[in-house]
Amino acid sequence: MRLMTVLVTSSLLSLALAAPAQAASVDYVALGDSYSSGVGAPGQSGTCLRSNNSYAAKWAAQNSPSTFQFLACGGAVTDDIVKTQAPAMNSGADLVSITIGGNDAGFAPTVLTCLTSSDSACAAKVESGKAYVANTLPAKLDAAYGAIKAKAPGARVVVLSYPLIFDTTSVLCEMSIAKRKSLNSGATALDEMIKNRAEAAGFVYSEVRDEFTGHGVCSSRPYLNGLTVIPPQNSYHPNTNGYSYGYLPAFSGSAG
Repeated sequence: MRLMTVLVTSSLLSLALAAPAQAASVDYVALGDSYSSGVGAPGQSGTCLRSNNSYAAKWAAQNSPSTFQFLACGGAVTDDIVKTQAPAMNSGADLVSITIGGNDAGFAPTVLTCLTSSDSACAAKVESGKAYVANTLPAKLDAAYGAIKAKAPGARVVVLSYPLIFDTTSVLCEMSIAKRKSLNSGATALDEMIKNRAEAAGFVYSEVRDEFTGHGVCSSRPYLNGLTVIPPQNSYHPNTNGYSYGYLPAFSGSAG
């Protein structure tokens, strides 16, 4: 009988250890822009282009939270967090993730300028974006973070950064090395400001650049799409690997 008890106990323990992680008591809300809605990966749907291949949907599938509100929307800016997404949140949310600020800083028009213009024009456009990040974006981030805190004051809020889009070592690429370096410098300035304001709000800042190192556009194993014609919105957004091996571990490690 004692031997049977030991065998049963060992079997139950093995099953418990093998079971996937659960977050049954967590109410999770995914806010933000296209980098949170899953643009760039297959399966996008609706006007917000949400995909089950986004890091948010993948985390929810792996952790089975009590509730999952997928409010992130492609093209969102900080004002959308204040006016639309935060008001739609469950006030009892325990965990919130967000990427925001890239569209405010002019991500799409800056990339377009760099694709179609000279190195100097690209650099000038990036510098204009940096000025916006330094002078205008801080108050907008504060307002967005404040709206989240007001709606769900007890939530753990994880603010994720943006990756450096380009590999700058490859000679063959759709943009010159000078343009790639300019765009990466703009992303760095944006991430530094996001980190500053997220920490000022008492939120958790999660840096994704480490996960994306060596996997920029034009690298041998990119985690981001380059220029994409069909569908065009996928351009310079994470691909499936970018969400699975870049954003998902960065968020999982900060979700608590």
